[in-house]
Amino acid sequence: MLTRDLAIAACLLALAGGACAARAESPHLGRPISQADLAEWDINILPDGQNLPPGHGTAADGAKIYAEKCALCHGENGRGGHAARLIGGPPKASLEPGSKTIPNYWPYATTLFDLIRRAMPFTQPRSLSNDEVYALAAYILAENKLIGADDEMNATTLPKVRMPNRDNFVVQFPDRM
Repeated sequence: MLTRDLAIAACLLALAGGACAARAESPHLGRPISQADLAEWDINILPDGQNLPPGHGTAADGAKIYAEKCALCHGENGRGGHAARLIGGPPKASLEPGSKTIPNYWPYATTLFDLIRRAMPFTQPRSLSNDEVYALAAYILAENKLIGADDEMNATTLPKVRMPNRDNFVVQFPDRM
C-alpha cells in the first residue's frame, strides 16, 4: 500500500512540476492593445449623431447597392427574406417574431447607420464605404417614407430624421444623451 501511495504522490509531484514548467515557457502570444488599435474598432455612433463619419448618400444610390449587396438576405425591396424585414411592417411593434422593423421599432436613424456599417453585409461586415452606408440608410428610410426620395443623408441630416417610435423608449442613461 505504501508503494502505491508513493507512486501516486510522485505522479502528482511530476504533474505539478510539469505544469509550472509549461507555464513558465508560455508562447507569449499577443501584445498589449494600444489606443491606435482600439481606435480602428471604436466606431459606435450615438443617437445624436456623434461619431458619424464624413460622407453622403441618396436613396437612388442606395437602391443600386441594396440590389447588389442586401437583397439576397433581406429580400427584394427589403420586404423580407432569410434575414429581417426592413421595409414596412405593422404600425406598432408587437410581440410576434419578425414584427419589429426599422420604421415601427427603432428609435433613432443613427442606429441604422451604425448597424449597417458595423455588421453588414453579413458575409463581409465592415466592407462598405461610408458613402455606401449613407446611401443604404437613405434608401431604407425613403422606402419607409421617413424621408423624401431625393433627400441626401450625411452626418448632419441623418440625426435629424425623426423615427415614428422614438418616444416609446425609456432612455437608460439620459446623461449620455
